[in-house]
Amino acid sequence: MSEDVFAALEELQQQSPESVLERLIETLTAQKNYHRLFDALLMQKKQSMGLEVLQPTSFDNVPEEQKKEFEEAYIEAARKVGSLFLDEKMYSDAWLYFQTIQEPERVTEELSKINPRTVPEDKVEELIQVCAYEGANPEKGFEIMLQANGICNTITVFDQMNAQLKPESRKKIAQLLVDQLYADLVQSLQYHVQQKLPIAPPADNLRELMAGRDWMFEGGSYHIDVSHLNSVVRFARLLSEEDPHLAKVIELCEYGSRLDQQFQYPGETPFEDFYPAHLHFFKALVGEENDQNLAIGYFEKKLEMEPDEDDKQMIAYVLIDLLTRLKQNERAMELAETYLSQFEDPNTFSFTSLCRQTNHLDVLQKVARGKGDLVTFAGALLDAQNKSQPQES
Repeated sequence: MSEDVFAALEELQQQSPESVLERLIETLTAQKNYHRLFDALLMQKKQSMGLEVLQPTSFDNVPEEQKKEFEEAYIEAARKVGSLFLDEKMYSDAWLYFQTIQEPERVTEELSKINPRTVPEDKVEELIQVCAYEGANPEKGFEIMLQANGICNTITVFDQMNAQLKPESRKKIAQLLVDQLYADLVQSLQYHVQQKLPIAPPADNLRELMAGRDWMFEGGSYHIDVSHLNSVVRFARLLSEEDPHLAKVIELCEYGSRLDQQFQYPGETPFEDFYPAHLHFFKALVGEENDQNLAIGYFEKKLEMEPDEDDKQMIAYVLIDLLTRLKQNERAMELAETYLSQFEDPNTFSFTSLCRQTNHLDVLQKVARGKGDLVTFAGALLDAQNKSQPQES
């Protein structure tokens, strides 16, 4: 840095402290030295408040009666510096400031505008870090990851991070993976058909491509990494019952169910028979009453036949999830009271949340009384009373 700048500050000090700080802020802004600009802005504020200006970001030397004023200046400085970093597309630096002042939306919005296909190679890891791992925009992070690193890496990371993500982010990432795998598989089947039947009419969906073509699966043939197929179908249980992606998921399951048995890897209970079990589950979500009854019957039979108590709970969990999605709350509550009344995990299953969601606080009271849980009993009692009373206008 030029010695002239230091000399200029010394000269300005003869005029006033304010002149020094104004020139300092001008210089740092021109240099785009925004981290130090943050310090200078708070130094300026402390000077105006009659406080020591060294350690400008510290609250330690701020008297209690002045802390609110300094906090407001701190937030404004962070907002200004964060915006400057955003203008330079320095998202990690911007995130540091906006996250600190609990205003993440600005960075999230800017990140959402990024086209994953045009991200420079030297920016990929930085963007994945801030978007996915730091949570600035998880969906965009996984889009970039999928484009840059491929589906294998993306599936692995999603499996590892699933529990840390918000439900809406999980759904969007599952949609992303369904779309990618479906498109890849369609392309692979189209190539296989073209090689075998050059004059066959084109088709752009799995069901049409597979129809009447058992030869596609002869000799243990497959057209996609079967472990990726297994993972994406499993992730698809995160999708809501109204999600149009379920149509693609059902076709993926139909494809999987036609693979040689050695490639139909079993899942966790009750999805040991992986693709047929998932077909029941997904068809119930999008189908008519008959599909729903078949699926419920399928999982109820598994529950009835299962000798292991831990596995019974896993089956009950899946069945309760299905029943609540189908708005069959009475049956869901019966199963929950029998098998899962002890579970209170916000990341998997909460009996209390289910009772609140389905308006069965009476059941929660009964279970709490049986467990000797006075706090939950009182809470359920009072919430039930509050719900029964008309709201004052």
